[in-house]
Amino acid sequence: MSWSLWWPIGLVVLSNVVYHICSKSIPNDFHPLAATALTYLVGAVFSFVLYQLINPKGSFFGEYRHLNWAPFVLGFAIVGLETGVMYMYRAGWNISVGQIVMSAILAIALIFVGLIVYHESINLSKIIGIALCLVGLFFINR
Repeated sequence: MSWSLWWPIGLVVLSNVVYHICSKSIPNDFHPLAATALTYLVGAVFSFVLYQLINPKGSFFGEYRHLNWAPFVLGFAIVGLETGVMYMYRAGWNISVGQIVMSAILAIALIFVGLIVYHESINLSKIIGIALCLVGLFFINR
């Protein structure tokens, strides 16, 4: 397997580890929506700077000619994701368990999204994967 296939996975894993450490470390007296707003302000500035460094001859605002509905809906989704994770930790989920439970349920949901929305096939190995996720959820929450 090539580097170009695996470096994004490494970036996502590393970023997720940092993400969950930070989400669990937000002070309880700092409102999750205020934390999310600050997080995305920092993210917007960082994205702009990275865009300029990686694509110095590009037109940042010219990119918006390719715009569709997805970034707007994604904005709502990420607010739900960020605040949900902060509330998950405030509700008492351990960092080692909360993410696993969330990811297993998400994996099952995405199999059905793939099937219904993107017409991806569901086969025996995916059904076994769903069963294993459910068994894992049972054992991890005991």
